Amino acid sequence: MANKIIVQETPITVISEDSKDYISLTDMAGAKQDGSRAADIIKNWMRNRYTVEFLGTWEMIHNPGFKVVEFDHFRRQAGLPTFTLSATEWIEATNSVGIVVKKGRYGGTYAHKDIAFEFGSAISVPFKLYLIEEFQRLKEEEQKVIGWSAKRELSKINYHIHTDAVRANLIPAEVDAYHSSLIYAEEADVLNVALFGITAKEWRDANLGKKGNMRDYATINQLICLSNLENLNAVFIGDGIPQRERLKRLNQIAIKQMSVLEEVDNRKLLK
Repeated sequence: MANKIIVQETPITVISEDSKDYISLTDMAGAKQDGSRAADIIKNWMRNRYTVEFLGTWEMIHNPGFKVVEFDHFRRQAGLPTFTLSATEWIEATNSVGIVVKKGRYGGTYAHKDIAFEFGSAISVPFKLYLIEEFQRLKEEEQKVIGWSAKRELSKINYHIHTDAVRANLIPAEVDAYHSSLIYAEEADVLNVALFGITAKEWRDANLGKKGNMRDYATINQLICLSNLENLNAVFIGDGIPQRERLKRLNQIAIKQMSVLEEVDNRKLLK
């Protein structure tokens, strides 16, 4: 997976591999000079003794397969006028995982975010700080998407629990498919009214220009609450509680749970 962040008007590619984030040093180097000289900028940075020490220390912490003997060779040579080091040479000699070279559509030299942030200092201090800020913003946006998807999947799972309870307890054995769908929809609206205060039809009539249904536009907190209500309603149906009483109970629970969820969110914002 690849994403782009913009740092001081320079597009920077971010890729993910094995749950780790790698940032394009090639793109970053383009912010300092012409992109055609990116490889030279990376080489000049890597020949520095401090850089070699940093890369080696990072690998020893994070990479069990790192070849320390080869690293020691580079460390002894680093800083000498004749010393040069490319990303490919470093990777092949030391079995590095912190720096990778890619070919194809997103080709170039990439580094683990820890190393990329350090390389940012070779561009400029402001660039490094803006890079960190934009990367963190990207990760926050990704977490929102992941959280939304997870809650939506949870809602789908609990939806099946709910419909199974409706089928087992409320639909007569000989009822046809059309009338079965009416019963399912009626029970879905019990949850809709308990949480959103309106039925599915009322929402559609009020939102003619929108695609999907009200659950597609629900907040994460509402989806969490809806999942809980689906489970509870399945239990209430199994216990033989009349629909009117179930709606009343579910609405009271929804009000309380939404209050708690919103309070938690507000506490997070205040930190």
